Amino acid sequence: MKTFEFAQTQWLDRRLPELFPFFAEARNLGRITPPWLRFEVLDEGPIMMEVGALIDYRIRWRGLPLSWRSEISVWEPPFRFVDRQVRGPYRLWHHEHRFIERDGGTDVLDEVRYAVWGGPLIERLFVRRDVAAIFDYRRRRLADLFPSST
Repeated sequence: MKTFEFAQTQWLDRRLPELFPFFAEARNLGRITPPWLRFEVLDEGPIMMEVGALIDYRIRWRGLPLSWRSEISVWEPPFRFVDRQVRGPYRLWHHEHRFIERDGGTDVLDEVRYAVWGGPLIERLFVRRDVAAIFDYRRRRLADLFPSST
């Protein structure tokens, strides 16, 4: 199985204790996901973020409704956590979130390893640009939600 990688780092003008709780709330993912995906958390009630936590979502990709279940496989607040797809559109999805305080703010690092059905051709034609667009939207939304004070 051929795997691909995507990485993005964004500095936000917030200290880690102020920033991390936003990411620790699973429902906030909807606030930083592009509207064209029609992202929806299916779980009712509070979601306790911890190792082994399962989170069910629904998205629409190119008009197709897709179910997605993630598991939190690493939970090291406020520095790091990992979600991995248990069920969903990818053959593999492993997303590591890291947070590093620097210069009075926090570097937010996203590192994703993924594999797709159909292999490199499908990844190059469709998936790569969608993953980049999703994370570009995420970067813009985070900048709006946590604007720089300078």
